[in-house]
Amino acid sequence: MREDNVREDNQPLRSYPRGMPRKTRVLSIIACGAGPAAAIGVLVKQALDRGWTVQVIATPSALEFFDASQIEADTGSPVRSQYSKPGAPRSRIPDAIIVAPATFNTINQWALGIADTYALGVLAEQTGLGIPIVVLPFVSDALAGRPQFARSVKALRAEGVSILLGPGGVPPHPAHGEGNVMDAFPWDLALDEASVMTGFGA
Repeated sequence: MREDNVREDNQPLRSYPRGMPRKTRVLSIIACGAGPAAAIGVLVKQALDRGWTVQVIATPSALEFFDASQIEADTGSPVRSQYSKPGAPRSRIPDAIIVAPATFNTINQWALGIADTYALGVLAEQTGLGIPIVVLPFVSDALAGRPQFARSVKALRAEGVSILLGPGGVPPHPAHGEGNVMDAFPWDLALDEASVMTGFGA
């Protein structure tokens, strides 16, 4: 018998939580430490072209993959990876969040409520605020097959997070074969989904 919250193709039904209505068109991009992060500027440019105001947050390991100064020049705002000092400017509360590339580690920690980095702290709080969140995972088939990962994906989807994994999204890549798929990372899918969830950036 099919569960009420599962579609015929075994993907969870979308049930996005409703946050406060906002009209600022601010998009937070949260980058994790995986190969496609080297091209995070592609996502930033596509988002700007669609009319979003973009701010970028990075996990500590993600900073090694891209030129933060170039992203700051493109967006007009600092790339944040640490909590601000008291009284210092903070990241704006966004209308939507894209987590891309999202790693095995970040997805599992996020689902467990671990907030030991700035990026995870933002995700923990803003998931609770009901802000629309889109995730583009970048995981190997070996990691995606782990039961812990399946539980994390299920838990986040139950909270309304849209995880674009598998058919119609990002399929897991062969173990140690990430170099063959990085150039085809589908940034536009995340922006399309953010548009569906918010009505912005079509």
